[in-house]
Parts: sequence; structure tokens; C-alpha cells
Amino acid sequence: MKRTSVPACALALALLALPGSCPGGDAVPDPESPEFAAYVMNRIDDQYRGERSHGVMEMHVKTVHWERTISLEAWSLGKDFSLVRILSPKKDRGTATLKAESDLFTFLAKTGKTIKITEGMMGGSWMGSHFTNDDLVKHTRLSEDYDIEKVYSGEASGTMIHRFKLVPKPDAPVVWGKIVVSVRQLDLQPLRQLFYDEDGKEVRVLKFSEHSEIEGRIVPRKMVMKPLDGSGEYTQVLWKEIDFDVDIDKGFFSVQKLKSL
Repeated sequence: MKRTSVPACALALALLALPGSCPGGDAVPDPESPEFAAYVMNRIDDQYRGERSHGVMEMHVKTVHWERTISLEAWSLGKDFSLVRILSPKKDRGTATLKAESDLFTFLAKTGKTIKITEGMMGGSWMGSHFTNDDLVKHTRLSEDYDIEKVYSGEASGTMIHRFKLVPKPDAPVVWGKIVVSVRQLDLQPLRQLFYDEDGKEVRVLKFSEHSEIEGRIVPRKMVMKPLDGSGEYTQVLWKEIDFDVDIDKGFFSVQKLKSL
């Protein structure tokens, strides 16, 4: 089954950049102002891009052929450096992925080999999930690569929301024809992102839930990405532990560290 690549914002949010501080110090623009839509997308772009963070998450992948749960430990430094390794199941423990700026490496614990992900391998699935290697290294931003329009403010499923329509700019390096983003009015936290292909067909949906306050920051602890092809497949990520007070620098994110964890 062909899996359309998820945009970098999706994967960075969930896997290789832990929840970080949102830009909350600036005054929120009036919801009816032209600046409001870009402000909200900037918040979403930076939702999980903390300065330094460490955490443990559980990723559950369901396909038409199999289903499994993986426990992962991850470290991140800004948006350009991250390292994630498998804790369980035991047969995969130690397998790890390193992102250092635009480079991506995978260490296979079973064979002891480190592989640099080449351009030809970018379309491959990352750890069997619905995310691809390509998603890990691109740096698209909703606030920069799309023209944004607020299309609705009101109630949806019992929650007051703002809904935005995002259409890619002509030269933007994105694969989607349109994205519809919904956030809570209360705190502008993301709730749902619906992705369309170039023909205007709904392709997949990304849902955020279990919003919690962690060290003074509100973040969604759960994210579920589901293809809308009727297959019933999905990938769910649930953060179990998150720590923003971790002492790491760029030197931590090396190929040697990838193999020694």
C-alpha cells in the first residue's frame, strides 16, 4: 500500500522533537486581524521545538497486515538535532535514528551497522510507521510555506475552535494541495489537521488530544495520524515522560553516540 509522505511538521511534532515552549510571551493578535492566522501557525510550528528536551514515548502502529507497539526514548536540541532509540520490544532494543541538521543516520542494533539515509531511501517507512525518512529531514513550516485564511470560528464537537485553510505557496516544497487546521479557542492548542492531495481529495487526518500542562507548558501528549483510504491503518504516539531540564549540547548528537546508547 502506497503511503503518502507526512509533512515535516507532523513528524517533527511527534517523534524527533520533543514538546517545547510555545511563543507565548507576545500579545495574541485579535482573532479578526490579518496577523492572527500566521500567529497561530507559528505557535503550531514551534509547539514541540524546545531548546533541550528528553522523553519517553510509546508508538503504536496498526497496518492491514500487522500491529505492534514500540517504546522509544528521545532527545532533542532545537529543531535541527535529535536522537531516538528503541527501548522495546527486546529484539529491536538499541536500534536508533540520528538527525543532525539535514543528515539522517540509522543504527541497526541487530547487525551493528550504521546507515546514512540516502536520497533514494527517503521514501522508506521510518521504523515501520506511517512516517517516512523524508519526513525527518525536511523543514517545512505552516507559517511560511502556505497562504493561510481563517475560515471558521465557532463550536465543533462541543469545543469552541478556530479553523484555518492553508494553501501552498507556488514555490513551496510541499506535496499537499491543501491543509485544514483546527485549534482550540481557549489556548490555541492544535486539535486536528486534515490533509488534501492536489486533486482536492482528503488523504489523511492528524488528531491531537490529552493536552496537559508540563512544567508550565500546555502540550498534546497524544497524536494519532490516520490515512483516509478505508484501510483502518494508523500510527499513534503517546508521550509517557517529558523533561525540559536536560544538560545536552550538539556534541551529544553524533554517530558515535548513536551506536553507544
